[in-house]
Amino acid sequence: MPLKIKSMKCINKSVVLSICFLMMAASIFAQEIIKDTVKAKKPVVEGKRQKIDGVIATVGDYNILDSDIDKTFLELSSQGNSVKDITRCQMLGKLLEDKLYAHQAVQDSIIVTDDEVKSKMEEQTNYMVEQLGSMDKVVKYFKKTSEADFKSDLSEIIKMNKLASSMQKKIVDAVQITPEEVRTFFKKIPTTELPLFGAEMEVSQIVVMPKISEEEKQKVIDKLKEFKKEVQEGASFSTKAVLYSQDPGSSSNGGFYKMNKKTPFVKEFKDVAFSLSEGEISEPFETDFGWHIIYIEKIKGQDVDLRHILLVPKTDDKSLSEAKERILQIKKKIEDKSISFADAARTESDEKETKANGGVLINPKTQDTHFELTKMDPSLYSQVSNLKEGEISVPQIDTDQSGKKKYKLIMVTNRIEEHTADYAKDYIKIKDLALKEKQINAIAKWSDEKIKETYIKINGDYRNCEFTNNWLKK
Repeated sequence: MPLKIKSMKCINKSVVLSICFLMMAASIFAQEIIKDTVKAKKPVVEGKRQKIDGVIATVGDYNILDSDIDKTFLELSSQGNSVKDITRCQMLGKLLEDKLYAHQAVQDSIIVTDDEVKSKMEEQTNYMVEQLGSMDKVVKYFKKTSEADFKSDLSEIIKMNKLASSMQKKIVDAVQITPEEVRTFFKKIPTTELPLFGAEMEVSQIVVMPKISEEEKQKVIDKLKEFKKEVQEGASFSTKAVLYSQDPGSSSNGGFYKMNKKTPFVKEFKDVAFSLSEGEISEPFETDFGWHIIYIEKIKGQDVDLRHILLVPKTDDKSLSEAKERILQIKKKIEDKSISFADAARTESDEKETKANGGVLINPKTQDTHFELTKMDPSLYSQVSNLKEGEISVPQIDTDQSGKKKYKLIMVTNRIEEHTADYAKDYIKIKDLALKEKQINAIAKWSDEKIKETYIKINGDYRNCEFTNNWLKK
């Protein structure tokens, strides 16, 4: 989204819809942090179950129904996921995990408010209706008897998932790792089993923004003031955002963002957002992305629900030509050795995020300076793939999703070939691996302790399942 400090590409709509649909399952089967593999001593035979939809397990205050397993299988299958190798015992093991997290979250006084659940439910419901065509189709898709039945189930699932994810986050966030632990982790890996890291590069850039005329700026400001006046007289801010906002990250959702003071939005945007009262609309203000107005929809503790409209002043041909001439002059100075690329970035670049560190780009996924070629953003890859180390690109015009234009010079400052993990060169990656291992161990230890002190009961044939976790407390 363009308002965030690190830009992100749009997610394929079908993927987002899949995520929304999976939320309707009693749990999400695959979790990154912990894998609970289970196998059955004896198959759970459908015909031998005593109840069609009885309570098959209890964890603390939460019950698991036999239909919860069927529902999860249904949702996974409906999205094209193969479930042929997933047993009912495995699915139950995952549901038990999620209920344990949620139960302990309540014990630890982790709170999920009704407003949080309602907001998330509205967001998911609106998206499902948009994709499927109507609420009736949504209700039919999820095999519910009514809209109220659908929303009641979704509300409970959202609340439990939020509790579970908050509990997991609390456990993981408490895990820290020292440099000595990283070194010990690396030394334990046999030489023949050291990970192989793909080819990478480090990239720097210099950006020149075309100047916007005062006349064009005023046109945008006047238009935003007109929107504000119309909304104050009864027009819909959301509709205005859908029709006119140039923020591709929010315009389709009526300009909606949920944020708090830790959300990585640009400073100017956050400063205005947190200076407003509920129901208030800001005056037009400027960021690097253009001009905005913000409407505060709701304030909930440290969280703010807001809508905004972004307009980007147009750049005329004369300004573009002047920007190109300026960046050509910068390129010539670098090639003539009168200034280094890094110093030119510090003194000449118009991009605040990179100029202070000599134009070096930070990988938004890893927060270091290395970009793995196979995982690089396609647009960036196309700009740097043919550059040799130390070579400067020709001036490239770049147009972002909101239509804002700029000229760039790009240089590959370092190429790193595919190689076996090296402690000195790959410390950040090795640290991440060591931290993940420590987090997995912390989760496992936490689970063992909480299973012992939590009321857990598994009924009927499911007691024949053999779990990795000691759910049966044998």
